[in-house]
Amino acid sequence: MNMSTLFSLDGRSALITGGSRGIGRMIAEGFVQLGVRVYITARKAEECDAAAAEMSEKGTCTSIPGDISTPEGLDAVVSRLREHESSLDILVNNAGAAWGAPFDEFPEHGWDKVMDLNLKALFFLTQKLAPELRAAAAGGDHLAKVINIASIDGIRTNPNETYSYHASKAGVIHLTKRLAAQLAPDGVIVNAIAPGAFPSRMNKDARDNGDEVQQRIPAGRIGGPEDMAGAATFLASRAGDYVVGETIVVDGGVVASTGI
Repeated sequence: MNMSTLFSLDGRSALITGGSRGIGRMIAEGFVQLGVRVYITARKAEECDAAAAEMSEKGTCTSIPGDISTPEGLDAVVSRLREHESSLDILVNNAGAAWGAPFDEFPEHGWDKVMDLNLKALFFLTQKLAPELRAAAAGGDHLAKVINIASIDGIRTNPNETYSYHASKAGVIHLTKRLAAQLAPDGVIVNAIAPGAFPSRMNKDARDNGDEVQQRIPAGRIGGPEDMAGAATFLASRAGDYVVGETIVVDGGVVASTGI
C-alpha cells in the first residue's frame, strides 16, 4: 500500500462534458490542479474557451466546444479529442439539461431534449471513446474510469414537475450498473455521482437561495467545489478502483433523511 499516491492523478488525461460551468467545472478545476490534462466540452464555444483559458492558469485545460446531444456534434468532439490523445484515462459524463412544465402541458420536445443529452449522449459518447479508455487501461499502470453525473432526483422525487429530468437521472444510475458490468473486464471502471444542492445555472435555487435551501439539508449547507472535486478524485484514482457500478450520493444527507 502506498498512501502517498493513492489519490494521485498526475499525468492522466480526462474529458469532462459540460465542463465550462457548474458541477463539471468544479471537477475540471480539481483535476487541473492535480496535474490532469483536462479537456472540457460545452455547447457554447465562447464560454468553453474562456473557462479553459482560466483553468489553464493552474495547469492544462483545453477547450473542445460542441453539442454532444446530436450525433454530428458528438462525433466532432470525439474527433477533436483524438487530435490530442490516443488514449483516455478518465471520462466524466456531466453535460445535462432539465425541463419543467405541468403534467398536462409537458411537451415532447422538452422530453426529447433532456433524454437526448442526459442519457442518450452519455451512452454513445462512452461507446465512441471505449477504444481510448481500453487503451489507457492496457498501459498497465492504472485502470481507466468513467464517472457519470446523475442526481438525487434519480433516487427520490421532489415536487418539481421535471418529469424527463427525473426519469433521465434514474436511467443514468441504472445504465451505470450495466456499463460497469460490461466494461470492468476491460479495465474500464464505471461509477456515478448523484449530487444534491450545488450552486449552478441548472440549480438556481441552490445558487440564488442558498440560505433557505441549506435549512433543508442535514449537513446545514449547500455543496461546494471541494465536495464535488473530492468525490470525483476518489472515483478517478486508485482509491476507487474496487468501487464498480455504484452511485455515490453527495448531498449533505438529503437522501438519507428522507428514508428512501
